[in-house]
Amino acid sequence: MAEHSENPVESVKEKIIETLHGHDSSSSSSSSSDSDSDTKKPDSPSSVKAKIFRLFGRDRPVHHVLGGGKPADVFLWKNKKVSAGVLGGATAIWVLFELIEYHLLTLVCHISILALAVLFLWSNVHTFIHKKPPHIPKVHLPEEPFLQIVSALTIEINRALVVLRSIASGRELKKFLIVIAGLWVLSIVGSWCNFLTLFYIVFVLLHTVPVIYDKYEDKIDPIAEKATIEFKRQYAVFDAKVLSKIPKGPLKSKKV
Repeated sequence: MAEHSENPVESVKEKIIETLHGHDSSSSSSSSSDSDSDTKKPDSPSSVKAKIFRLFGRDRPVHHVLGGGKPADVFLWKNKKVSAGVLGGATAIWVLFELIEYHLLTLVCHISILALAVLFLWSNVHTFIHKKPPHIPKVHLPEEPFLQIVSALTIEINRALVVLRSIASGRELKKFLIVIAGLWVLSIVGSWCNFLTLFYIVFVLLHTVPVIYDKYEDKIDPIAEKATIEFKRQYAVFDAKVLSKIPKGPLKSKKV
């Protein structure tokens, strides 16, 4: 009888323990589901922003794309006085050489004559007019900036030569068409204006286009994305109808 009396009590205890364990497991599963839901949060604004189409596939700000430093500050008008001074100086040079038709050698000679005459007279007359003689500083150009410019130009020229070589060898049809189109457009522009005017136009564009794009990039990028998609679609049609039908010679096997 004692065993029969203890069995119901033990069975009740086991049921209570099972219910407690079930509650713990449900709470742990709910906590794990909460943690999973926490881990599956929506993407942060930065990641969503990174997925937005950017012109030329860039993933850095415009300031970094332009190289950073003072040149990028000038192009983006961070210091309006300096940028306006640089653009104004370029405009004055263009007006002198293009509109007034002043020659570079003549301008350099006239400026040198004027400067040397003023300094020479001032150096000889300062004792009579009771003024200090002119302070003529010693000018010494460092070699390092020129070497850096030459090195950068050499790297870019070598890179361009490698691209032209690969195009001339018949490997890159797409690049070939792009280069031919670019050179054709450049030849048309060159027939409209001389090199100085073309250089001035490019200089003005560098001082206007980046700052406008930096200010309105959220409006420009969607338009550029649509234009890029349309260009790719038209190129795919052109490739399927024209480029794919161009016969190609057999490729030579490379020597090991």
